[in-house]
Amino acid sequence: MSSPEFFNHGDLVAVMSTQPLGRALDYKAPEGGCRIGAFVEVPLGPRKVLGVVWGPGKGDYDLAKIRHVIRVLDAAPMRDEMRSFLERAAAYTLTPMPAMLRLATRAPGLGDPPSMRKVYRRGMAEPNKMTDARRRVLETLDEYGDLSFTLKELAEMAGVTASVVKGLVAQEALREEESPRDVPFLRMDPELPSKALTEDQAAAAAAMDEGVRSGKYGTTLLRGVTGSGKTEVYLEAVAAALRTGRQALVLLPEIALTEQFLERVQERFGAKPAEWHSGATMTERRRIWRMVGHGQCQVVIGARSALFLPYQNLGLIVVDEEHDSSYKQEEGVLYNARDMAVLRAAICGAQVVLASATPSLETWANAEAGKYRRLDLTSRFGPAVMPEMGAIDMRAEGLKSDRWVSPTLQAEVNKRLERGEQAMLFINRRGYAPITLCRACGHQIGCDDCDARMVEHRFLKRLVCHQCGESKPMPEACPNCEAVGKLAPVGPGVERLGEEAAAIWPDARIATLSSDMYGSARALKAEIAGIAEGAADIVIGTQLVAKGHNFPNLTLVGVIDADLGLQGSDLRAAERTFQLMRQVAGRAGRAEAPGTALLQTYQPEHPVIRAILAGDEEGFWRAEAAERKQAGVPPYGRMAGIILSGPDVAAVFEAGNLLARQDGPLRRIGAQVFGPAPAPIARVRGRHRVRLLVKAEKTAPLQDALAQWVAQVRLKGELRLAVDIDPQSFY
Repeated sequence: MSSPEFFNHGDLVAVMSTQPLGRALDYKAPEGGCRIGAFVEVPLGPRKVLGVVWGPGKGDYDLAKIRHVIRVLDAAPMRDEMRSFLERAAAYTLTPMPAMLRLATRAPGLGDPPSMRKVYRRGMAEPNKMTDARRRVLETLDEYGDLSFTLKELAEMAGVTASVVKGLVAQEALREEESPRDVPFLRMDPELPSKALTEDQAAAAAAMDEGVRSGKYGTTLLRGVTGSGKTEVYLEAVAAALRTGRQALVLLPEIALTEQFLERVQERFGAKPAEWHSGATMTERRRIWRMVGHGQCQVVIGARSALFLPYQNLGLIVVDEEHDSSYKQEEGVLYNARDMAVLRAAICGAQVVLASATPSLETWANAEAGKYRRLDLTSRFGPAVMPEMGAIDMRAEGLKSDRWVSPTLQAEVNKRLERGEQAMLFINRRGYAPITLCRACGHQIGCDDCDARMVEHRFLKRLVCHQCGESKPMPEACPNCEAVGKLAPVGPGVERLGEEAAAIWPDARIATLSSDMYGSARALKAEIAGIAEGAADIVIGTQLVAKGHNFPNLTLVGVIDADLGLQGSDLRAAERTFQLMRQVAGRAGRAEAPGTALLQTYQPEHPVIRAILAGDEEGFWRAEAAERKQAGVPPYGRMAGIILSGPDVAAVFEAGNLLARQDGPLRRIGAQVFGPAPAPIARVRGRHRVRLLVKAEKTAPLQDALAQWVAQVRLKGELRLAVDIDPQSFY
């Protein structure tokens, strides 16, 4: 007889698949039966697809036509708490369940049985003849260190054929080995000695330890000035989770830049954690997915999608730099990993640590309201002190129009070079120049598929669209008037700033750090490690240098354009500028030598610039909170964005106007609808985009009303509609 949890052969079961059907389908349980949560392979038309047994079947279909589950996969069944998390996340973000399930099954070969496989590692010999293809294979292996690759992975990553790899094996430049497909991760030891903690670090660690040992849900804001040792504190929370036999997840905003962090984790616990991010090989992703589900992987360090791994016993989630905008997924399923971390922890009785020197206003407000506990680290670790802050009034600098480093900043950099210290020049713009202008006709080169200007990347010798990623060679002649030699860069990017720095300081070692200037995440990690060890005198960087890096000899940070983020109408513009400037400034003076941070600004009297210089963070949050509360916007009100898109602009606007007219479900909850209006970037990848903005009170049942509202409009042809709950950007 069947139980609520187990279904015998022939029983009707509801299977949720990853296919875009919007609902579960009925199947008959296979021979041997299956349980709720089992990963299964089922027929769908002529295909075989992956699915999960979601519950008993409805039986509202011709029973004679219902097909059998093909087989139950050799994978740990999906736990009840995971199904609940996916359902509640889908309901909150208004995402179809199959799309949520795809997030939870993003690993290849989940149905393959455990087996041996051939892997390739670096051999002892050198090839008798070094070709370009062979060099790429060896460089790929050297770059990824102790990772092993299958033949297909290694050939694809090196951009060669399988025969090149086989040829290197024949010459013993590579080793071909038999390796188990999925091996457990080495056990981590929480009893290994930790670093000596300061008094406030020890107090914060003890509070977190108590929370983890309680086995109950709770969220803590760990707010500490940059360099205060937040990492050491939350690693003690990880140790507490390990002692209680539970798993821990640490989310990082820039997973490609975490070499220092991984070394710290290994040093603390004696073994490497699992790394889950886009840079991991497919083989490694499968191994992590399976081992997490079997409880044979204790700690995962990951990007936002690591939230959807099948943890067997999750006891702690750390969201490091919780304010970072990269935690918001802006394509496909639109979700904020910070908020989803809190939801997941609430379901499975885990603790959440939100760590930041400059928390998001949402997190700050939740701590003020008593929903989150707040722990503060007020001083830097060891002898380091907070950097001295100053502004350079650019109105008084008399700078040439094609130069961006002021005389005052130049003089300060000179002092650091004379003392053998490092300086950093920061600008939050990738590429060489944001605009390429024809001086003959005034034409600005734009993307063919988007309403966005193309950015010159001189390092790549190409123009790149930062919206869709399309690129094309830098033209000789203007595409509009065909004048030759009249195209000129306008404005600075990080590459152009690097060029200017090389002209000012020809004898200095200059490193330019931008995510698009390195072939791989590993190469970027190696560059950052070299800088930390003193391999550069001047560092030119974009936003990625603001996140968690420790350069002990860096004593000066110069922000080239502190006003850049204050432009535009984004409701979070002030908050983001404040966070970024404070984070960047925090790179200076993290060891014995004191640091200085100088902001080049044309608006030194701007309230945000004044707050940054004064270091009055609580005053800034209180003022920002009062403004948002008065306007009734997040976190003191609710917002949702509706993005309609399609190849025909008239059809997109027609659908938007129809939606705006049929706003009855929203009026019933007191919500307002603004728009339709063209999105700020009105065309992306050839699709025209129209936005509507919905604003409601904090307690309004917004999701139900939105679901009823959008269901009234049937989209025809290639029209698409996306709902963005709690939008972070408005492009």
